[in-house]
Amino acid sequence: MHELARRLAEHELTIYASAIAFRALAALIPLVLLGLGLLGSLGLKDTWPDSIAPAIKPRVTQPVFNAINASVEKILSNGSASLITFAAALVVWDLAIGVSAVMHALNRVHDVEEHRPRLHRLATAVGLAVAVGICLVGVALLLIAGPRASGAFNVIFGIGRWLLAPLLLGLGVGVLVRLAPAQKPGARWASAGSLLVIGVWIIATVLFRFWVTTVANFKSAIGSLTGLLLLTVYLFVSAAIFLVGAEVDELLRKETQGRGLALSDLFRR
Repeated sequence: MHELARRLAEHELTIYASAIAFRALAALIPLVLLGLGLLGSLGLKDTWPDSIAPAIKPRVTQPVFNAINASVEKILSNGSASLITFAAALVVWDLAIGVSAVMHALNRVHDVEEHRPRLHRLATAVGLAVAVGICLVGVALLLIAGPRASGAFNVIFGIGRWLLAPLLLGLGVGVLVRLAPAQKPGARWASAGSLLVIGVWIIATVLFRFWVTTVANFKSAIGSLTGLLLLTVYLFVSAAIFLVGAEVDELLRKETQGRGLALSDLFRR
């Protein structure tokens, strides 16, 4: 534990976590715009009045809801290819900058120098941004914005999404850990660090969702500011969890002469 704390301080991972969280926060606005544009273009406009708006209306003042509702309806009615393309480009741009911070952080975690040409780094950042963005959106849809079903399907989906979400999140984490650093670490599926990232991130997500759905009150200025603060903290914690998991994997790799520790090793102990 002492060695882990020393490495975290030496590699300044809290600074990298802050940078990653800021880019994730910046990406939320174009991501919402992209989602609304897709709903409009796919003929799913009823999703807003049927599912999303009823969850927002009781938690904000009527003037605020009227402004949000008017803006959303305008986007839904005018959803076009140009809007979707513009929003997608902004999302990829913000995520690519965040991935660049991840690349620098993982280089420090693995104690390697960046030797890739600038164009190669740019292509890697954009490609990883697209891949990780798809995984994160999928996880969010499964855990937070899953469809409301009834009967047996509701039970099946309720259980299945908690199985699919960790797998999808693990895929995103594995892609970043494997391809982001300048020197690829050995491929170890379901490593101890990845399990730490997935488990703690799910707990943080459940707690954040519980606060939003049962505690949060955005009808006051203090409530709105608290919500923004907790969203920022949630994104920072998510980024920090990922970097701590990478450090754990690197420590285990050093202690096991490069073999690392996988899920199968934990069960044999």
